[in-house]
Amino acid sequence: MKRITEIARTVDVIHETDVLVVGSGPGGLAAALASARAGARTSLLERYGCFGGNITQVGVEGFAWYRHEQTIDSEGIGREFEERAKAMGAAIPEPQSISHALDAEMFKYVADMLVTEAGITPLLHRMFVAPIMDGNRIIGVITESKAGREAILAKCIIDGTGDADVATRAGAPTHQSPPERMMAASVMFSMSGVNKQGFIDAVKADPQTYASWSGNGEWDIETTGKEDKMFSPFLRKPFKQAVEAGVIPPNLATIAGTWGTVSDQGDLTYLNLISVPGLDGTNPSDLTRGEIEGRAQAMHAIAALRAFMPGCENAKLRNFGMTLGVRDTRKIDALYNMTANDVREQGRFEDSIGIFPEFIDGYGILILPTTGRYFQVPYRAMVPRNIEGLLVTGRAIGGDRTSHAAVRNMMCCAVAGQGAGVAAAQVAQSGESFASIHLGNVQRELRRQGARLD
Repeated sequence: MKRITEIARTVDVIHETDVLVVGSGPGGLAAALASARAGARTSLLERYGCFGGNITQVGVEGFAWYRHEQTIDSEGIGREFEERAKAMGAAIPEPQSISHALDAEMFKYVADMLVTEAGITPLLHRMFVAPIMDGNRIIGVITESKAGREAILAKCIIDGTGDADVATRAGAPTHQSPPERMMAASVMFSMSGVNKQGFIDAVKADPQTYASWSGNGEWDIETTGKEDKMFSPFLRKPFKQAVEAGVIPPNLATIAGTWGTVSDQGDLTYLNLISVPGLDGTNPSDLTRGEIEGRAQAMHAIAALRAFMPGCENAKLRNFGMTLGVRDTRKIDALYNMTANDVREQGRFEDSIGIFPEFIDGYGILILPTTGRYFQVPYRAMVPRNIEGLLVTGRAIGGDRTSHAAVRNMMCCAVAGQGAGVAAAQVAQSGESFASIHLGNVQRELRRQGARLD
């Protein structure tokens, strides 16, 4: 590989803060809000033009689609996202649960309001490119934008990138599976022009269950059995019919998945039908291929729905997500790495910073929380080894494959994020280290903020 040498340069320090959160997905946004509410000067850095990450940029609107009557769910900022969206007309009842799906477009505005009201300094349109290190302590970041390279200094930093970008470049140990063993990436899209009554009548005439997911390779799943007869907004038959009729190519026989909501105006949203396996979400060439292949497959899926799904005869594409939906890349080697046993057997921890129901979705496992079981999320899973001044939150926290299939879910990312934000505020104000922080104070503040820890 050819190499060049960049010319040494000085970079202007444009901002200094107590807590800097890098990445504004459910984990990062929750972290920034929790930090600001705990009294720390807080700034939120985001490479795109809106906050919300997986919700607003990818278009994953089913924030808590796992919730049923007997679910003991998380509380705190994650629930606030849903309740605030409902209050602001940015949510609609979700078809397979007792939750509300978030309107991805309107949630951009909801997030703006949350950030503004909390007094957080917003830093949109700036991409993290490098850490600023003092030995093994991170003291800031370099960003790149239309303004060129800029420096931001902070007493402590939260990595909410989802891919552990800050931690990796700072030298923290991380690991990731080879692309062929990672969960597939997705292109989310929505349609307009759907006849709601015709669509719903067809769904009711041939109701699908979670057992319907199996039998297609890509969607084969292990359940506990209790999920098998439950209703699922699952679509596969129109695509099989389209292949048989020659409407779409035979290599797209694996198109299948779920729909989110259908509005009175004829918007069919959060179509999670397109999975592109074998991508490394930290490789821009793979991401490029995934975006292009995924959008092409989505157009074939729309052709199939128009031809074989009642209510969709005159429908068309409304929008794609702004970016590919990546489920699985790097995870940190944390002070404690979560295990399959933790998320499947109601793990309990003295350093709990929140709870999450026994919901596992990924790597061929689907377990829905219909019996009141839940696990605690340990603070130590966010503390990377070998680096001072840094917490990692969201789906990149320490753990194995099965634990990742649980903690990667957006509500759990918000649980971890709220814990990270409170801890970072305390470290910034007290001068403690993340590894030796007084957890009792963190837990008291989390409870004050409405989080449930046990």
